[in-house]
Amino acid sequence: MRRRSIASLILAGCLATGGAGAQTFPSRPITLVVPFPAGGPTDTLGRILAERMGKTLGQTVLVDNTTGAAGTVGVGRVARAAPDGYTIGIGHWSTHVVNGAAYPLNYHVLDDFEPLAQIATNPQLVVARRDAPIADLKGMVAWTTATPDTITAATAGVGAASHVGGVYFEQKTGAKLRFVPYRGGAPALQALMAGQVDIMFDQAANSIPQIRAEKIKAFAVTAKTRLRAMPDIPTVDEAGIPGLHIAIWHGLWAPKGTPKDVAAKLTAAIMEALTDPKVRERFEALGQDIPEPAQQTPQALRAHHEAEIKLWWPLIKAAGIRIE
Repeated sequence: MRRRSIASLILAGCLATGGAGAQTFPSRPITLVVPFPAGGPTDTLGRILAERMGKTLGQTVLVDNTTGAAGTVGVGRVARAAPDGYTIGIGHWSTHVVNGAAYPLNYHVLDDFEPLAQIATNPQLVVARRDAPIADLKGMVAWTTATPDTITAATAGVGAASHVGGVYFEQKTGAKLRFVPYRGGAPALQALMAGQVDIMFDQAANSIPQIRAEKIKAFAVTAKTRLRAMPDIPTVDEAGIPGLHIAIWHGLWAPKGTPKDVAAKLTAAIMEALTDPKVRERFEALGQDIPEPAQQTPQALRAHHEAEIKLWWPLIKAAGIRIE
């Protein structure tokens, strides 16, 4: 009830203060830009959310996969879009934090967007091809440190969460991996399942279905607590690398300058979707933790976004992750 009332208050507020803009918006379909290929974790979450948002808004929310350069192409498209609410974007820790330190962008990952809502967070899973000659995380550490520059790690692109996760692993263990970039999490995972690469630091949402199907092996979750969706997988602390904590949080943004009443109506539709039991069930089955309503708001997303930039930018720059 509380979740529903907060979303309703946001919508009521935008109608009361925003004038005709919010009352007539939307009058045509909305495009949700996903900066990664279809089938990956961000695309999956975006499609679940878009379907439910459309019911609240009374217009179709179309998903458009605008891919390339670790998400910078799609995020840049949103930054340059007309600030009218009809083009919005979904992104995560990598696209809106890491890329700001790793890429020479023509937009600012914080200042060129209006935050709409934080929708979910999930840790990474440390996974390997099904026939990898290791049984646990300690075995993986021994394998990767004994044969430097030979064990291949799939990534969703240079600077992607899967890449930064691997670099963080190197810093914690002394391993030296050979990173193999792909155009997104879905094709990187496909390569792992095909045995073309050895390991991957992947979003839980991406890997869980393939772990359940026994197509890949999982060794640890990069969090302080185990996943509700897969409680048998130990944490990195339990498995032998204390402190290897990485949370991949997702949010939605509109272009900077989007009218407040329009942005508020979009936020209300997102938060309303997150109260839907079917949406929550699908998110949680993917290992996604939906924040409490107070942490879903634009203000909470902005504060968390700022804190993550302050935490991760120095580490990324110190590691020399830079793409010209």
